[in-house]
Amino acid sequence: MNTVPDQMFSNSHMDALKELGSMGTAHAATALSEMIQRKVTMPIPKVEWVKFANVTDFVGGPETVVLGIVVPLTGGIKGMMMYLMKLEAAHDVAASVLGVPHQGDPMEFSAMELSVIEELGNIMISSYLSPLAGLTNSKIESSIPYVSIDMANAILSVPAIEFGKSVDEVLFIESQIVIDDSSPSGCFIFVPHVESFTEVLKALGVE
Repeated sequence: MNTVPDQMFSNSHMDALKELGSMGTAHAATALSEMIQRKVTMPIPKVEWVKFANVTDFVGGPETVVLGIVVPLTGGIKGMMMYLMKLEAAHDVAASVLGVPHQGDPMEFSAMELSVIEELGNIMISSYLSPLAGLTNSKIESSIPYVSIDMANAILSVPAIEFGKSVDEVLFIESQIVIDDSSPSGCFIFVPHVESFTEVLKALGVE
């Protein structure tokens, strides 16, 4: 297994990747705001190397139950995008669209709620992929988003298994979504395959 050292990316590399993340989150915030008709902001994303073993720290610990929207990427940029959301926030977003508040067990989602959340995943991923594809001049293919409700450790084991075959660290571009003036509802994470880093940086003019 290869370890990708921090020194592989300078401060200018990180700044370029943060700018790329900012473009995606700006598009996603606008699209989501139009979808749910509420104020949506997404702070400047954080960019850092994270060991797979420490990834669950981003969402409150390995046993925290979250809703994950997961989308594998293929084509010019390989990797995975996912949004990990607190359950109450997921219900809140669905209620904003459906006009009906959630009733019952917070661990359960109706078919209509899941449909809204899957559409949320489509909007967010498309908003992020459009500037990424344009900057890299490449065709990026995304699979249909799938929703998983489980402990963070279980959901995040998907990229750990897929990308842990080649590296034990991964670059996370982490962004949070804030609806109205509430606390952040979760984190949006872009996990590019290590082989795609070079193509992204080259396209950004960072050598």
